[in-house]
Amino acid sequence: MMRCLAFPACLLLCLSPATAQLRYAPSEFIEFSKRAPVYAKNGMVATSQPLVSQIALQILKDGGNAVDAAIAANAAIGLMEPTGSGIGGDLFALVWSAEEETLFALNASGRAPLGISREKIMAQGYKAMKRDSPHSVTVPGTVDGWFMLHEKFGTVEMEDLLAPSIAYAEEGFPLSPMVGWLMEGQVRSLHEEGFPNIEATYKQEDGNWPGGGELFKNPMLANTYRQIAREGREAFYRGPIAEAIVELIQDQGGYLSMEDLARHHGDWVVPVSTSYRGYDLWEIPPNGQGIAALQILNILETFDFSGIEFGSAEHLHLFIEAKKLAYEDRARYYADPEYEEVPVDWLISKAYARERAQLIDMDRAGTFESGDLPAHGDTIYLTTADSAGNMVSLIQSNYTGMGGGMVPANTGFMLQNRGYAFSLKEGHRNVIEPGKRPFHTIIPAFVTKDGKPFFSYGVMGGSMQPQGHVQVLVNIVDFGMNPQEAGDAPRIRHEDSSSPEGMPAKGSGVVHLEKGFDAGVTKELYFKRHKIQETLFFGGYQGILWNDEEGVYTGATESRSDGQAVGY
Repeated sequence: MMRCLAFPACLLLCLSPATAQLRYAPSEFIEFSKRAPVYAKNGMVATSQPLVSQIALQILKDGGNAVDAAIAANAAIGLMEPTGSGIGGDLFALVWSAEEETLFALNASGRAPLGISREKIMAQGYKAMKRDSPHSVTVPGTVDGWFMLHEKFGTVEMEDLLAPSIAYAEEGFPLSPMVGWLMEGQVRSLHEEGFPNIEATYKQEDGNWPGGGELFKNPMLANTYRQIAREGREAFYRGPIAEAIVELIQDQGGYLSMEDLARHHGDWVVPVSTSYRGYDLWEIPPNGQGIAALQILNILETFDFSGIEFGSAEHLHLFIEAKKLAYEDRARYYADPEYEEVPVDWLISKAYARERAQLIDMDRAGTFESGDLPAHGDTIYLTTADSAGNMVSLIQSNYTGMGGGMVPANTGFMLQNRGYAFSLKEGHRNVIEPGKRPFHTIIPAFVTKDGKPFFSYGVMGGSMQPQGHVQVLVNIVDFGMNPQEAGDAPRIRHEDSSSPEGMPAKGSGVVHLEKGFDAGVTKELYFKRHKIQETLFFGGYQGILWNDEEGVYTGATESRSDGQAVGY
């Protein structure tokens, strides 16, 4: 049972667990939130860029559905927040179909070139994958993902969905301060390192690099979007855009070919879930890391949280230890299931979680083998919902920042370096192989209750993502926070030591605590032998919660970022 919160008596009587997260009033957690939740009946959008949210909301108002709005938003954010997204990257999505009362999962991630191999890369002197190498470029899956979503659920023509982005790319828009700062630093650095096409693509008409608050134009991307809108996905995977991609990578010594692009396809897959105190969290199975969130929740569910306070040493210790156990399995088992057997059903089973939970010592930090794969990435997450009850949870990324520096000529976008997550260690489950998908960090989340949609959300930031999924959901279910409070509440991020090959290494890792936790709690964790650091990187978050009884959406976007939740 979820504990009742100490709301002021004059405001609200103690709510039951079934309604605590649906009937919001000021709570003991209001201090965490700088923004209020957004309520709407007809539709809701939450993205990390206010202009993008407005574009998607207009699609809904004009009669488009949640999938139409998500595609339009993803196209716009690829222009407006290229530091974490773009059509050179990959995409994953969970779609709740109100008509079919079913959750659909799309894996739109790309594969390694058919002509590549571990041996070929190592023969060039590589000992590990490099983030700025042409060998780290895998086939971009985002555009194919748009058309797969559109074919199955879309109602608005692609030309209309891309039109707002084309207009902004040609006429210009003001970069947000954070994106402008990140973008200026990255493109300037990549240009100085000698990457081709950087200056022609990103330097503005006045001869300056883009900066926060300044108008940014990308006419090359406008032309690319126009080709995609007019000719469909084939323009990207078989036409002149594909030719520009292949020419660049092969000129740089890579192996990506026209065949690799032409044979690419995303996959509709079966989402997997676990129940956490009556709420079902759904994730997309590997090659992504989503099932780590399910494993952590299963372990936490074996402990009674009714007497545990948010932010207490007991709360944080249990989360950290459960995370370590799940991430041990993440390093050991997660990979492309077409190349490696991944025992998903066993890993997310309650019986296995009970076994793992017994390894937790409440008085001491564990030293499990829980190695991390590459930890950092820059990502966008967005979620949309419409008047019919359809909801979309979508995440998209170029992996490390804007990508690895590879910009095809006259296209306006940078290619992802997702292959950086491959290993060159012989026998490693994520060793690079022809046509193989790399381990993926980006994961959307969706929660149902009693078979009905409840909460569409995501947390960005490399290996932070499963940790963030768990923390937000636990904040809602166990601590009674509303979606805005749940995202704004102080976060924990645990990172482990790893060998250069990304294999597990002994040690208890490092606990990064966001400001807002009590100093006395930090001291208690220290005495449990946790290594504590303060940091600023805790991902970003958006969410939309559906109140089935009232027919109302609640939207949230955390106050750490530039995002906006809007509805009508």
